[in-house]
Formats: sequence, structure tokens, C-alpha cells
Amino acid sequence: MGVQNILDNKGRTVFSVPKTAKLREAIAILNEKNIGVVLITEDNGKLAGILSERDIVRRSLLQETGFRDECVTKSMTKNVLSVGPSASVDDVMEIMTNSHIRHVPVLDGDAIKGLISIGDIVKRKMADVEHEAREMRNYIAAG
Repeated sequence: MGVQNILDNKGRTVFSVPKTAKLREAIAILNEKNIGVVLITEDNGKLAGILSERDIVRRSLLQETGFRDECVTKSMTKNVLSVGPSASVDDVMEIMTNSHIRHVPVLDGDAIKGLISIGDIVKRKMADVEHEAREMRNYIAAG
């Protein structure tokens, strides 16, 4: 089971703001949509960065006032780890675990195809475990 399947099931909606947006605009989207990250995009739609709640908290600790009126590029993570649509769930888990991140964009070349969260991974792993347990019960019952 791979990333493509997760996106097929959950959908491909991704919330983003242009790299010229103010931080307060991105914060408003995070709050309104009840999400943990927004993608930051170039004018041509290419991924420029990712902005997480963690990035905002770190920025607020560096500068207590006025930071919300600055451009998102001052707070975003620029070196974004991503995967392609053919990546496996284990590939994404490894990236998240090793890099201590909870969201991984899915890119096909420069095109943004979706976003995988730690919740998506947990849900997929739980479904796999439940399926395996059901199969084992059926195998045992069949004798």
C-alpha cells in the first residue's frame, strides 16, 4: 500500500499560500481549516516551502511582536522533504521518524499532488494490522 492509495482515499486537497503572503494570512488558514501546515508556493505553483505550527511558534520566540506582518518566507521551512506518488508508507514513515516531521508533500516532478500526514500513516498502518488479524482468524477458523 502506497502514497498513491492514501491520496486516492483521503483526497488531494492541499492548502497553500503564495510566497508573497503575510504570516497572518497563513495563520488564518491554519486556524480556519484546523490544519497543522500550509504549503508555500512560487508564482508558478511550484513548492517553495512549508509552514507548520512549529515554525510559527519558533518565530514567535525569536520576535514577540510584528512577526505576523512579515512575509511567510521568513518563517517557513525551505528545504522540504517530499516523496513521489509511488513511495511506500514505510518510506514516508522513515522520513517522518528520522526528520521529526509530521507532514510530507507528495510531488510528481514540480507538481504538488497531495500531502501525507502522520495521521494518514497511522490510519493506514492500523487498517493493515486489522486486515492481517482478520486474515489470520479466517485462516485459523478454516483449519
